[in-house]
Amino acid sequence: MPANLTPAYFEAEKRFRAARSAPEKIAALEEMLAVMPKHKGTDHLKADLRRRIAKLTQSMGQKSATQRSSMVLEKEGAAQVVVVGLPNAGKSRLVCAVTKATPTVADYPFTTQTATPGMMEFENIQVQLVDTPPLVSGSVPFWLPPMLRRADALLVMVDLSDNPLDQLVEVTLQLEGMRIGIGPEKDSEEDDSRQTWKKALIVGNKADLVEGGDTEAAVQTLRAEFEGQVPVVTISAARGIGLEELRHSVFEVLDIIRVYTKSPREKPDLADPIVLPRGSTLEDAAEDVHKDFRARLKFARLWGSGKHEGVMVKRDHVLQDGDIIELHM
Repeated sequence: MPANLTPAYFEAEKRFRAARSAPEKIAALEEMLAVMPKHKGTDHLKADLRRRIAKLTQSMGQKSATQRSSMVLEKEGAAQVVVVGLPNAGKSRLVCAVTKATPTVADYPFTTQTATPGMMEFENIQVQLVDTPPLVSGSVPFWLPPMLRRADALLVMVDLSDNPLDQLVEVTLQLEGMRIGIGPEKDSEEDDSRQTWKKALIVGNKADLVEGGDTEAAVQTLRAEFEGQVPVVTISAARGIGLEELRHSVFEVLDIIRVYTKSPREKPDLADPIVLPRGSTLEDAAEDVHKDFRARLKFARLWGSGKHEGVMVKRDHVLQDGDIIELHM
């Protein structure tokens, strides 16, 4: 059975070949393992990667066992969003406020030393948020850049009460040092195929601490930095202000849709949607239900974005958020 390896796998493989240290090699191998398709055709390759990881881990000694625990986090829920920011921006407090995770929270910097995931609810789906150590020049954990590249989106936090534009510039410079950009992909005169562009949401935290209570001027400077191409939301994680808007903004940034399935003469289960990238077609949804359905699909009936309720649509029909489909083989 063919492995059908993805572009993300081959990018991680390139990073493995370019790695010089054992931790960097392990991080690349872990990434290859995480993005590899899960089917019988990859079983032998998985085993080989695990053997390589075990051998490198053994060569590093016992200390690497704790390091590896934060190298790769399996994606859960509808998407994975990694939270980044400078020391004391409020990343951990936000993750605590919108998930059931319990990262260390304190009013002093550098309390987060590892990656801590939690599940954030938005309507009928869950999004995985990952708290990470603060971005500090010269001390970025070796496992963090691969984690950011694998993520579906980044949540960039700044403290609105303390020169937020300077913070945003510093964060973007730190990310550029990892060959990661945020927002729409930009054309560059330099041939840098290793640059990764990520969807992102800028979060201005501590709105309750802004002097004079006027957050609008600070927010406008943040929006201007990316000419409106990266959305900005204002919150106070400590006070619980703006968290519902944050949830909705994360969903919008991810650019995903929810599609529901039903059997003939039955009602759809609106609590368990299929989550797909925006622009997905009926045949994409069929494959998500079962890998064999794409080839066997004849047509479907559609409720939602069709001209009429229950209208017959073909496999190339582009689905919209909230559509209900009834697959016919």
